[in-house]
Amino acid sequence: MSENLEGNEPVMQPVAPPTVEPAEPLISPAQGTPRVARSVSSDPEESALPNGSTPTTSRPNVRRTPRARRMSLSLTRVDAWSVAKVTFMLSIAGAIIQIVAAALVWVMLDAVGVFGQITQIVSSTGLNTEGFDLKNVLSLTTVISGVTIFSIIEVVIATLLTTIISLLYNVVSTLVGGVHLTLGDD
Repeated sequence: MSENLEGNEPVMQPVAPPTVEPAEPLISPAQGTPRVARSVSSDPEESALPNGSTPTTSRPNVRRTPRARRMSLSLTRVDAWSVAKVTFMLSIAGAIIQIVAAALVWVMLDAVGVFGQITQIVSSTGLNTEGFDLKNVLSLTTVISGVTIFSIIEVVIATLLTTIISLLYNVVSTLVGGVHLTLGDD
């Protein structure tokens, strides 16, 4: 991973290994009172030493700005079942949106009077329409039924196609090594 990092790396100063203190009993025999728990802090000034003294050495408080990291990754395999599930759910959401949008467009066209105007234009041409009414031909139930059937077919086809494409991607990625990505930490 170090070959993927940019620029100069900050030099790490060696740190002395932590010392391990012997375990103290929970109840001090001399005092007969329970031992008080101490908090652990990375700042030596905040944590008190067992004897109440202050530390003799402290780390220099140098604040460095974090560097952006870049990593090169390869997408070599895609799980076909997860692709099928995600595509199916997204297709269902798209189908619901299509059905609602078609209903709203039909209601808007009816409110504006487009169906009546088209029927009037057709009857003014002199054709023998004999009671032709576009609103009856393209009723709301007919439009919603047609869009629902189209959406169901669309869900099945989209799910099958993306699953087949993910399986083909797995075969091709074994031959070529997959898609190579470089991710950056901004």
